Formats: sequence, C-alpha cells, structure tokens
Amino acid sequence: MIRKTDKYLLLFFLMIGFLPGTLHANRVIEHVKTKSSGSHLASHIVYRKSINDPRSTIQRLPSTVNRQPYRGSLPPNETDTVPTPGVLIISPEQGRLYVVGDIYISGNKVTRGYIIDREIPFKRGDSLTLQQLTRYFIQAREHLINTHLFNEVTISLRAFRGFTVDINVEVKERWYIFPLPYVRPVDRNFTAWAQQGYSLSRFDYGLKYSQYNFTGRNDNLRVWLITGYSREFEMAYDNPNTGKNLTHGFGGGFLVSGQQEIDVITSNNQQVFVNRDSIKYAGKYLQTQTTFALRYYYRPAIRTKHFFRLSFNQLRIDSTVLVYNPNYFLNNQLSLFFPELFYSINYNHIDYVPYPTKGFLFETSILQRGITANMNMTQLIARSTEAISFAPKMYFVTDNFGVLRVPFRQSFFNQKLLGYGDYYMRGLEKYVVDGVGLLLDRNTVMRELAHFSIPFLPNTTHDHIPFRIYAKAYVDLGYVFNRYNNLNSLQNTMLYTYGAGFDVVTFYDFVFRIEYSVNQLGEKGLFFHIRNDF
Repeated sequence: MIRKTDKYLLLFFLMIGFLPGTLHANRVIEHVKTKSSGSHLASHIVYRKSINDPRSTIQRLPSTVNRQPYRGSLPPNETDTVPTPGVLIISPEQGRLYVVGDIYISGNKVTRGYIIDREIPFKRGDSLTLQQLTRYFIQAREHLINTHLFNEVTISLRAFRGFTVDINVEVKERWYIFPLPYVRPVDRNFTAWAQQGYSLSRFDYGLKYSQYNFTGRNDNLRVWLITGYSREFEMAYDNPNTGKNLTHGFGGGFLVSGQQEIDVITSNNQQVFVNRDSIKYAGKYLQTQTTFALRYYYRPAIRTKHFFRLSFNQLRIDSTVLVYNPNYFLNNQLSLFFPELFYSINYNHIDYVPYPTKGFLFETSILQRGITANMNMTQLIARSTEAISFAPKMYFVTDNFGVLRVPFRQSFFNQKLLGYGDYYMRGLEKYVVDGVGLLLDRNTVMRELAHFSIPFLPNTTHDHIPFRIYAKAYVDLGYVFNRYNNLNSLQNTMLYTYGAGFDVVTFYDFVFRIEYSVNQLGEKGLFFHIRNDF
C-alpha cells in the first residue's frame, strides 16, 4: 500500500506541477528591429516602407474585401489551424487592412517551396493589418527555425502595390549530409565518464551517416554502423510531410545492437556496471536487442502534432546478469519478445525548442510495453515548458515532468528514471534514481550577456557563426516514487538542487552548459554538458 503521506505529497505535486499556462501571456508587438544573426538568434522582421511614409502609394481598399469568410482567430487570440487561402474579416478598429499578394521564397536550394509554405500562418489573399502581419512574421520564423532545416530565416515586406503587400521569405539552409566518423563515450555524461577514470576504452566508434532533408521534404535518412565498446547497426527513414495538405507522415526502421557492458543494479544511488571481460564464462555480449518499428505522424495544425509508433522487440541477456540482479527481468527471464505501442500529442508554441526564451510547450504520451506477465508496463508522461521575458534580455524558464508507470512492480529494466535522458537534475549528475513515478520541476532565470557573430565561410549559407552567451541561476525539485525496490536513499524523498552557470548557444542547435551546482547532500561541483538536437 502507498503510505498516506506519499499520497498527499504526490497529489500536492500534481496540483502545482501542471497548472497549465499560468505564466503564459500573449504580448502585442509594436516595433520590431532587424538584427543580423543566425539560428534562433534574431528577429528578422523587415519593413520596406512604413504606412506613415508620405511617399507611399496607398489607396483605399474596395469595400468588398471585408465581405469574405473569416478564416480563423488572429493574434492575440491566435489560432492553431493549418492555413488555407482566403480573405480575413477584420474589425475596423484593428487598423488599416492590406491584402497579402505574392510570397517570394528564396535560398531554398534543397527544400521544396511547399514545405516552407506549410509553416507560414498566412496565405496569398489574406487581409491583415500590418500589426497582425508583423505578429505572423514572428510566428512564421519560429515555425521555420524549429524545423531544424535552416540557419537563418528572414521575412520582410517586399513591396506595396496600393493595399496589396508582397512578402519575401529568405532562408539559409543548413548542411544536410553528415557522413561523419562517430566517436562517443558510452557513459551518461561527463561526470559518469569521469567516475570511470576518463578511460579511452569506454568509447563507441564507427560511421554515422545521416541525411536530413533527404528529398527536400524535411524527410530524414540515417544509417549507423557503430562498433567499439558496443555494437550497433541501425537504418531508419522518416517522412513526416505527405498527403495533399502535408498533414500525414510515415517512417520505419530497424536496430540490431549488442552491449559488452551493462549496469545490472543500482547501489548507493549509482549504477553498478558489469563487463563481460570480468566474467569468466560470459558470452560475447551481456545484452542484445533487435527492434523493428513503424511510425505514423499526423499534424492537423501548425503547432499540434500527433505521433504513433508500433515496434516489436527482442531482448536477451547473458545468464550471469541474473547472478548480480535476479530482478533484471521479471520471473528470471533471459529472453523477452514483446510489442510496444506509443502515442504522443505535442503542442509547440516555443520560439526555439533547444533553448527557449518565450512561449509554451506541452506534450503528453502513453506507452504500452508488452502484454504478458513477464513484460507488462503502461507509462503515462506529461511535460510542459513555459518561458517568459520579464525584463530586457532577462528570461524565466520552467520545465515540468510527470511520469507514472503501472503496475508498480516492475523489473529493473523498466525502472530507469531520474538521471537518464531528459529526466535530470542539475547537481545530481553522479546519481541515478530508479522508480515508477517521477515529479520533476526545473526553474531557471537567465540574463543574456553577449550576442555576436564571427566570420566563417564567406559567400555561403554559413558565412558567420552566431553566438549568444547567458548567465543563469536555477533551482530544481524532484521526487521519485518506488514502492518495491526502494533500497537507495534518494528514492521516496524530496530532492532539490540549485546553482548558477553560463550557457553558450550557437547554430545547429548546439548548447554548451557550464554549471556550478549544490545538491541536498551538501555536495558541490562544476559540471559540463553539451546538447545538440540536430
């Protein structure tokens, strides 16, 4: 039974962790300045001529323009619908109306024009005030940057033709082909690698071939051949933009891997690894995995995405693993074959996903892993990110996660939670916390210190590299629930950390973090992290 105090604590965190949109507020943008930068680091809204310029040749619109059907809500009551051609009805008090004329797209040598057009929330023939159009410029740029296809996006007014405005959309494409050597430590982070003595033998290496935007439709092909400390062969293809309205997508792939070392148990809140070389009669690999997956994408609106995945998995472990942890798989199993069904819905109104400074993101998902007594887990996840600017160049960002896995009795394989992937607390890098329930709240206050670019490759789409440097302070809170395997001190207790540091953000979604953190155990340390989503 769950203790009564645990029930109240979990209920309290659920109440405060997911209050939707309490910090979110739409802001009316009156003036926009043009800046020279890249990635998410610029506004890029350009006016060719002001409506107050006496030299402009503005004429009164015919009264019939406002009689067309209304297509949807406009900012600040923004809509989340796929834009379709049409004329918008705007009340007179919202300002003088202009009809969107031609939209000129340039710089897209690989990307198909309709892929870019899909991300633009206005269409030819729409009737808007310049203030509304400015807001749509900002939205369009955010959508295009978050496709991970472009280093820079500039949207500007090209020309006025009476009450008709022509618009420029200029993009600078990224490099899409990466046939790169692959060299990477097998450990979770730099701190975990340090605990292994920075051993160069703890590396995977091989060839990682990824071709993003494979046919210009934002589709991706990857082929990975990895050897070294572990073995992995993976091939996958995803095309999320198909169909008449580009609202459907598909993908699939397979993975074959083998690991010579695995963590078999958690002791003193740390992973305990076993290597096949240290076991006399161990096989070639301590764990092997074969997975075949099919994926389906559905995007009925600009900011809303649905994702489905069906996979079939074969897992095997060496018999010596059960000597160290009989609960690695349930019921002393050495081999498991199970299906896995995953569904998620994502609403994204963030300016730049890898490093948000404004906007709101919410995602929830459900996972069903297996259907038998040996493998049966239902996982529910909710996540939100809220970012606001509360002063010039100052931002507050809060990330919230909730995870629940049922039934509560799960194998060690299904209990990896805090310390893995996105579920981390700054200052607890040395530790992992196993469980079936997680509440996590990360809060950061940031101040932009510098914003500059350095020359790179002249006369190319990579003619400069933009940088932004932020100072930050943060507080993280967490709680991991584990009813049956609660042998470590960080389980079933309130966790907190705090600290300060610096972030460096540049193109290709590269974020380098330097952090000095303090945890609830009184431990202090300097930690380094690198993130790259591309």
